[in-house]
Amino acid sequence: MAYTSERNTQIVIELLKYHKIKKIVVSPGATNVSFVASIQNSPFFEIYSCVDERSAAYMACGLAEESGEPIALSCTGATASRNYFPGLTEAYYRKLPILAITSTMPIDRVGHNIPQMIDRTIVTNDVAKASFYIPMIYNDEDEWNCTVKVNEAILELTHNGNGPVHMNLETVQGGNFNVKEIPAVHPIDRIRFGNIYPGLTVKKIAIFVGAHSKWSDKLTLLVDTFCEEYNAIVVGDHTSNYKGKYCVPSSLITNQRNKESSIITFDVVIHIGNISGAYLQINPKSVWRVSQDGKICDTFRQLRYVFEMSEEDFFEYYVAKNGSVNLSSFEQWNKEYISLVNKIPELPFSNVWVAKKLSNKLPNNSILHLGILNSLRSWNYFKIPDNVLTYSNTGGFGIDGIISTALGSSLATNKHVFCVLGDLAFFYDMNAIGNRHLKNNLRILVLNNGHGQEFRIYGHRAAQFGQNTEKYIAAAGHYGNKSVDLIKHYAENLGFKYIAANSKEDFEEVYEDFISEEYSDKPILFEVFTNTEDETEATRIMLDLNGPEPKSVKNIMKKMLGDNRINAIKVILKG
Repeated sequence: MAYTSERNTQIVIELLKYHKIKKIVVSPGATNVSFVASIQNSPFFEIYSCVDERSAAYMACGLAEESGEPIALSCTGATASRNYFPGLTEAYYRKLPILAITSTMPIDRVGHNIPQMIDRTIVTNDVAKASFYIPMIYNDEDEWNCTVKVNEAILELTHNGNGPVHMNLETVQGGNFNVKEIPAVHPIDRIRFGNIYPGLTVKKIAIFVGAHSKWSDKLTLLVDTFCEEYNAIVVGDHTSNYKGKYCVPSSLITNQRNKESSIITFDVVIHIGNISGAYLQINPKSVWRVSQDGKICDTFRQLRYVFEMSEEDFFEYYVAKNGSVNLSSFEQWNKEYISLVNKIPELPFSNVWVAKKLSNKLPNNSILHLGILNSLRSWNYFKIPDNVLTYSNTGGFGIDGIISTALGSSLATNKHVFCVLGDLAFFYDMNAIGNRHLKNNLRILVLNNGHGQEFRIYGHRAAQFGQNTEKYIAAAGHYGNKSVDLIKHYAENLGFKYIAANSKEDFEEVYEDFISEEYSDKPILFEVFTNTEDETEATRIMLDLNGPEPKSVKNIMKKMLGDNRINAIKVILKG
């Protein structure tokens, strides 16, 4: 037998096989020829023909109810899919797992008076639990997107109760049927509490923790024990809030530009937590995501399992508690971190320098809020006290609301609450410090360099424009253009104690007030004035601790052409 050359259809076929969906009710047409012609001679599929799509959907209901299996449907474009509505509505309310695969030409043709093109981008609420568009594949990005969506569509059939799911499968009705064997397709499985769990006997394991709320003592102990038994480490930034034994500041190791260490490659990465703003560069071969939401969230593009359960339940299952201890991976990471720290020279007066100076001096049991992105990056290079919790607004990942979030935190506790952010982020949210509920446990550090420093930072794609970045991309010159009086007067008029520093010498004279364990009678605002050149150089130093980036042909071509052109060339060469 032979298959279509359309890769998205190949992926659908192979994942139907993997997830054991073999019964398919097929209606005649042209747009679904790529799919139907590819499966009609397969010994795996059990295919039924039905001319009337309305009847086909009801047939699927009967097949699903009687067999107890998920059933697939396939129809052509135009109004054929509309006739599925009554049967799918029945399936929705009876909770029957039916996958409606409606074939379509590219949806950008909708609205251009092209025959047989109707808009299926919105599906009635009680016709399907979810709807997925499966586009044609032209590059690796498309392949990943298609694979994840097809897995998710199939898994949704039986997720939190059965029900119908819609898949809009794009075709260009071209290509050929000369493919004798479909290349491997990446499956994703969802594991729920009480299911059969996969074995975990691989060599290198890491636990990647994104932004995470405060851990329970039980979860910390389970993770520590897991690391000891499986020779694993915990990878994450300060917002992971993991306070166990087996994590080192990962950003300093993984973001070195000129040396790709073998220690950042793992056989399995167990992924917990939410969005990380650390941009850690690790290479997992397989990812196991653990989250009670059960969502197909493929951050590292190697997702294999989603464990829909609590983190405690997951680690409790895999921890054998046999007393065995192997810490060689952690020791290797810790050695690498210490080696890099020892290479840090005297830094210019900058966000990174301030982070290095203050990171290990924060009062015990205080709370730290970091602005995205420069402040978060800078502080992630260095260790902070084990009892300091750290947060950052990485959910929406905008500069708005950073002070307001820290303010809310300070109102809920009597602990010291620190907030570190840049000048644009401060002015964006400056109204927050005028709040009448303000408490004296809030301390704000503003790095004022007169613009969005992130866009001038070493390695940022906007930095290539130099001074031309200033006016519009980095938004320089607003808010007093580094005025020495503007924030000072504003803060003091609102009841803050104000301190400032223009140099390392100034900083050394006043910083102890900012981090003092003693409570001030006022909240404190510390304004630190830096410049682009020092900030950029400090970042370059931290990324190149192993020496300057090698001038390989690959790196030179990448800089000359850019990522988009490099990707376009790859697509051409593959074709």
